[in-house]
Amino acid sequence: MEAPLAVTIPDAVRTTGLSRSAIYLALQRGELNARKAGRRTLIPFAELEAYLANLPTYQREA
Repeated sequence: MEAPLAVTIPDAVRTTGLSRSAIYLALQRGELNARKAGRRTLIPFAELEAYLANLPTYQREA
């Protein structure tokens, strides 16, 4: 299945596992870019992938 070009905020939450608040915070900080189509906020799927790829890696404690 191909990835969509863009997703809505609820779809971004379901797709990434991040909370709605975390998505909006990343948008406010400029870490994630979105587009507006009327009242809908669309996040390009490539933006989500890049954002997740740039999150810090998990470091388990010894």
